[in-house]
Amino acid sequence: MSTHYDCIVVGSGHAGCSAALAAVEAGCTSVLIVEKAPHDWVGGNGYFTAGAHRTVHGGLQDLLPIVRNVTPEQASKIDMDPYTVEDFIGDIKRLGQDKPDAKLVRSMVESSREAVEWLARIIDIPFILSFHRQAYEVNGRQKFWGGMALSTEDGGKGLIKAHMKALERAGVEIWFESPAVRLRVEKGTITGLVVQTDGKELNLSASSVVLAAGGYESSSELRAKHLGSEWEKARVRGTPFNTGDGFAMAQAVGAKLVGDWAGCHSTCWDANAPADAGDRELSNQFTKSGYPLGIMINIYGQRFVDEGQDFRNFTYAKFGRQILLQPEGCAFQVWGVDMVPFLRKEEYGDEIVEKIFAGNLEELADKLLEKGLKDKECFLKTVRDYNAAVLNHRAEYPTLGWDPTIKDGLSTQSTTVTLQLPKSNWALPIDQGPFLAVKVACGITFTFGGLAIDPDTAGVLSKETNTPIKGLFCTGEMVGGLFHNNYPGGSGLTAGAVFGRKAGGQAAKLAGKSVKYGVWEGFNAVGGGKKVI
Repeated sequence: MSTHYDCIVVGSGHAGCSAALAAVEAGCTSVLIVEKAPHDWVGGNGYFTAGAHRTVHGGLQDLLPIVRNVTPEQASKIDMDPYTVEDFIGDIKRLGQDKPDAKLVRSMVESSREAVEWLARIIDIPFILSFHRQAYEVNGRQKFWGGMALSTEDGGKGLIKAHMKALERAGVEIWFESPAVRLRVEKGTITGLVVQTDGKELNLSASSVVLAAGGYESSSELRAKHLGSEWEKARVRGTPFNTGDGFAMAQAVGAKLVGDWAGCHSTCWDANAPADAGDRELSNQFTKSGYPLGIMINIYGQRFVDEGQDFRNFTYAKFGRQILLQPEGCAFQVWGVDMVPFLRKEEYGDEIVEKIFAGNLEELADKLLEKGLKDKECFLKTVRDYNAAVLNHRAEYPTLGWDPTIKDGLSTQSTTVTLQLPKSNWALPIDQGPFLAVKVACGITFTFGGLAIDPDTAGVLSKETNTPIKGLFCTGEMVGGLFHNNYPGGSGLTAGAVFGRKAGGQAAKLAGKSVKYGVWEGFNAVGGGKKVI
């Protein structure tokens, strides 16, 4: 067993894998990933995602060369607007209330397209156009919306499977059930890592360590400390092993903490899902993202969010919090018959979620009483008031049509009737049965607070000097300052790849083995592991 490596990565998720593979590509000849979890839990939170990657792109023709699920005939029936650097930066700033670190955001965004290309061409990640999540058919054409278009075959499962194949081809070692205990440091420079393996501590030396160990969302104690006591009730969407260990190690060597430590990514999640960890089989299918097509009502029969405030991928990461803040931390999503066909089968299939059907609203309310509804009359009044407001708006603006690919302006607010809490877009009456409801809770994905890093190198900054700690890098959900309060869907995986690449490249430089960046053929399935100088 070797105890010296050019680079050691802590964490086997998408970000950690990206860092390890980038280190090999850049010249490292001995790279190790240490993973706290057993092999059956490989992949961190990346495994539980839909594989969505938000990236700058020039439109359909820019992305077609890296996706695997579009025929020329299909391509002729797709509408996709370009997504620019300023679009991407603007979305992060807008959703983050202008609080994210501007230099960090720009570094990530400007590197996003190159990172996605690298993942596709070099790592062999199986990208697809996300028809099932980011497009609707309008007048016979697939129209993409919300700025994001890419996901991966078989979602996060396919993403991590591809990474594991690439790691094997690249000769990267992975040690499972080997939690990192502490960083080794000499005269302010990181010189390695202490890990626990087979019940004993083992000293490893390395020119650099990359922290990619995730946040603290799986620790109910840390959730309560940083997010608030109500977060003890949140359901963990992904790995149960993200308990903040990496932050404790980094702080012990003087690392600087930054960002939104009171914020997190949290979604509408199946109320019947496991509480303390994700399900490796159903994975992201517990997400319940169909709320823009209907309304959400708490157990006392009241709406509590504007379901049509923005596109789903700009609101889903914050609406979990709103559900958690409701009585008993749960709510009901409700639709009329016309919207049910638009619900994603992956999330709302008969075998996926408990569905509550009823022929009329009275019957639906009665059935919901058995599922936790406390106030039937308030529920009925809420739906009827909503319907009346929708119909008044439609009468006042008869030329507006429902279109889920744009903010269509169909709302509850007219000159004659307004609701205290509007639905700003996609508001259709819920007046035709059979009606459908599902019960949802809050699923926490990852936390926003983290380590301060150099935007160009991913080097972890010192609390004392605000300069990089030599030999220590960070990527993935441990990076702080990138997101605040909310988050544009698909940004997390992209950020993990971007800063993982930066960290891996720097690791090779510190090991004295850096080669010309981007010339490694070894990860491609037919590359054969050859370095080209």
